[in-house]
Amino acid sequence: MYELLDKIDSPADLRKLDLGQLEQLCSEIRAYLIECCAVNPGHLASSLGAVELIVGFHYVFDSPADQIVFDVGHQAYAHKVLTGRREAFRKNRTKGGLSGFPSRSESEYDCFGAGHSSTSVSAALGLAEAAKLQGLKHKVVALIGDGALTGGLAFEGLNNAGNSQSDLLVLLNDNNQSIDNNTGALHNYLLKVTTSVRYNRLKDKVWRHLGDSRLRARVQRWIRSVKSYAVKKSGGDLFEALGFRYFGPIDGNDIRTVVNNLRKLKDISGPRVLHCCTLKGKGYGPAEDDPVTWHAPGKFDPETGERKGGVRTAARYQDVFGQVLCELAASDDRVVGITPAMASGCGMTVFAQKFPDRFFDVGIEEEHAATFSAGLAAGGMRPFCNIYSSFSQRAYDQIIHDIALQHLPVVLCFDRAGLVGEDGATHQGAFDIAAYRSIPGAVVCAPKDEWELRQLMYTGLKQDTGPYIIRYPRGMGEGALWENVHFQLLKVGKAEPMVEGSDIAVIGTGPVLNRALEAAERFDGRVGVYNFRFVKPLDTAMLDTIAGKYRRIVTFEDGTLIGGLFGAVSEYLCGHGLTIPVEPVGIADVFVSQASQKEQRAEYKLDREGIEKILQKFLDN
Repeated sequence: MYELLDKIDSPADLRKLDLGQLEQLCSEIRAYLIECCAVNPGHLASSLGAVELIVGFHYVFDSPADQIVFDVGHQAYAHKVLTGRREAFRKNRTKGGLSGFPSRSESEYDCFGAGHSSTSVSAALGLAEAAKLQGLKHKVVALIGDGALTGGLAFEGLNNAGNSQSDLLVLLNDNNQSIDNNTGALHNYLLKVTTSVRYNRLKDKVWRHLGDSRLRARVQRWIRSVKSYAVKKSGGDLFEALGFRYFGPIDGNDIRTVVNNLRKLKDISGPRVLHCCTLKGKGYGPAEDDPVTWHAPGKFDPETGERKGGVRTAARYQDVFGQVLCELAASDDRVVGITPAMASGCGMTVFAQKFPDRFFDVGIEEEHAATFSAGLAAGGMRPFCNIYSSFSQRAYDQIIHDIALQHLPVVLCFDRAGLVGEDGATHQGAFDIAAYRSIPGAVVCAPKDEWELRQLMYTGLKQDTGPYIIRYPRGMGEGALWENVHFQLLKVGKAEPMVEGSDIAVIGTGPVLNRALEAAERFDGRVGVYNFRFVKPLDTAMLDTIAGKYRRIVTFEDGTLIGGLFGAVSEYLCGHGLTIPVEPVGIADVFVSQASQKEQRAEYKLDREGIEKILQKFLDN
């Protein structure tokens, strides 16, 4: 079906092609990615835009000896297809299939794993230094997007690399996008760079003649002296100030241009940047027109571009968050919303439209988002900072140092908590309870449904100290009535008895409580169910009551058992001499691989069937 692609099982096969054949190959790769992602959803637009950069790397460099480090990795699909995983890619992001991101355990061509942003430069620098220390001559390339470049870690890596003079090539994939539209000063700077060509024409001519000669330093000083006149401070000012030689910008979707420039730069030593302008969604009209939606579009008809979303039976938690935030902001001028480049993903786009002056998209900068929120709170505002649970790990120090230590009233909303599905180990929100429960003064809570999310947000607004952390899952709610209902202040640290029983007490937090209620109906009043919506502070009075009434406790949570709800309950009971046995159900001491959320819940016994079996076993005993 694919004339060239079907013959390529490794980059060595790719390098047998003529340069003139690469344009056809790039078209075939795009067609194959569209075909596969239409039925098996993934990160499409990013990968479509990076095809030429990946083909160019594998064509010019000698991989896997020469190494490419991807930032985030959602643009790496062409890399997977070209490195012996073409057929396996049809099962990308499925249980037992390929990871949606580069993974060292998956292929020798994946020299460094990814999933979160802004890591590529630091990792590539480490690989380059390791090669130098071992006397190896292979090359290291970092492929980073302009969205990921806004992350502080990227600048830490650039600063260190420029000072080290390591043999490192950075490919800047500038497509004017991250997941949502890019924002910020760096974004505006790069836009200016891409419109200035006079300096780059001059510089290309000079480097073409000089290469790596001794005259380079003197000529470089001369170029810098005339640069401000030639281009009015565009081009490589930023990167050259950090110690990098800057090349570009070039058309990153023109395969001949990419290959020719990579050939020129391959054997130039030292840190260097090739600025490549690409189009996110390149080659597929719907994705080019709407790269935000087509970043991860779900299933779709490849011919028409019609997306095939399932029928929604309830609101998504992210949409509940967004609407409730609008209601809170309408009644309280202090309410502000902060997101690190996830406005659409976290449901804050409507808030941004209604309250543009109180909406802050800070870019992919979770650490900054937390401290910025702390500053807003110190200035008298009431910030709601929404960060995906797994990404919040990056802001751990800021949450402790800048929010908790100063007791600032910041509401941290952790979307995608628990089991998130196909994104795999890098994105599972399994560690938030264990991480944040240990912070003095922190409140950690989880709603069982949409109504409770509404009330927990309202309760968070009314707190005078922080951090106040709400964790909730990806996807649909329970269908609970939540719109146009009165706000209700919940008592912080108070649990809710849902069903009284006689033998076993189920203690849970979050939506898993609903599955426990369904399972408990089978057992004729023998199972009690308790909603510990606040994991911290813990309702110890309720635990005393439970310990005196039941013969066994079973805890259920969609997070790690070590340090989570199970840990909290066990610590209290043990510390107060209460000897009732406690059985934990949740995520063991493992990283959760990709699968659907339904499959993951079944694996960890967090669906109704699994809970029933566990309760039946204990009742039988």
